[in-house]
Amino acid sequence: MKISRTNPGFSLIELMTVLLITGLLLTLAWPSYQSHVRRGHRVEAATALMEAQHFMERYYAVQGRYTTATGSAPALPVRLQTVPAQGTVRYRLKLEGVEAGKYTLHADPQDALAVDACGSLTLASTGAKGRTGSGLTVQQCWQ
Repeated sequence: MKISRTNPGFSLIELMTVLLITGLLLTLAWPSYQSHVRRGHRVEAATALMEAQHFMERYYAVQGRYTTATGSAPALPVRLQTVPAQGTVRYRLKLEGVEAGKYTLHADPQDALAVDACGSLTLASTGAKGRTGSGLTVQQCWQ
């Protein structure tokens, strides 16, 4: 008895079925993945805001006020001006509303993150957390 050997491999229909299933899975998973990545970047920005808040509190402990002797805002350390400190900038940190007894820190999203639902993250000298966007709640943006 002679066994005929055929060319092993995939048929075009099998290949197209695999590509179709892969495409559907990718279509469903991509938005979730992007959301997860944006959330990770927001956590990184929130951490930098808290570090900047610690810097301001140390400054206040030494100077007795949040402003410089000329009444302007002190400069944040270079490592706290952008997130991340090196490489592609995703957030820029800045001080606003600086007075002798109060300030507000902002983390403004850059480039691709500019469309993030949370917008800019804010942290006041009182510890109040906020955001400028309207897509998510403050709690969702800061978790």
